[in-house]
Amino acid sequence: MFEKMPHIKEEVYLGFLGRTIDVHWNYHAILMVAIWLVLVPLCITIIRYGKPRPTEKGLQRQVHFKHIEWWWFSVHKYGLSIAVLLSLAGVTVALVVSQGFSGSVHAILGSLTVALGIIQLLAGMLRGTHGGKYYRFNEENDPSTWHGDHYSRTTRRRIFEAYHKTAGYFTLFFAVGAIGSGLMQYPMPLLARIVFIIPFLFLAFWVVMEFFERRYDGYRAVHGYGMEHPYNKEREFL
Repeated sequence: MFEKMPHIKEEVYLGFLGRTIDVHWNYHAILMVAIWLVLVPLCITIIRYGKPRPTEKGLQRQVHFKHIEWWWFSVHKYGLSIAVLLSLAGVTVALVVSQGFSGSVHAILGSLTVALGIIQLLAGMLRGTHGGKYYRFNEENDPSTWHGDHYSRTTRRRIFEAYHKTAGYFTLFFAVGAIGSGLMQYPMPLLARIVFIIPFLFLAFWVVMEFFERRYDGYRAVHGYGMEHPYNKEREFL
């Protein structure tokens, strides 16, 4: 059995409060597990399997949380934003009560996880414009109104997708490492069991979704399945 590491403080004096407080590392552990092993994978799962079945004209209304057809994108965007902000708060509190950066494996992996999460948010802001033949107020008979980084598959959009999608999964490697090393420093047997079970629950759900072929192509779901759309034409024989 693992035992709590001796450098883990159970209480700390905070000068700005003028008193000593108890340190509840179990709250920190539960928060981070909930964020990185539940909320983040859930948001990734939703954008992967929540897209609607492609139609002739795709999604015509503006990308906005108030439009229900974009629920899968809104959950992904705002859910991950909340996840990163909560993680940043969790790391900040940990640094304060630890009175500095400990330099432990857990501290390094945890910091890298949050840093990569912040970069993901910034990357999302640089994804470019939407565009589309049938999108919002664009004229169906005027191709000059269709352009958008997503619709036209510009270099900017390709770079964004190449990084954002890949780095998202990459970040989870650090998150799992941070969780594992954290539970070795501060053992919580029940939480460890939950951490072990959660991935299998996601695996079961993913297998079911793949079996029912619910992973629709994002471009076709959004812009339509017609061959007049640039990226559909590009993949005509794929």
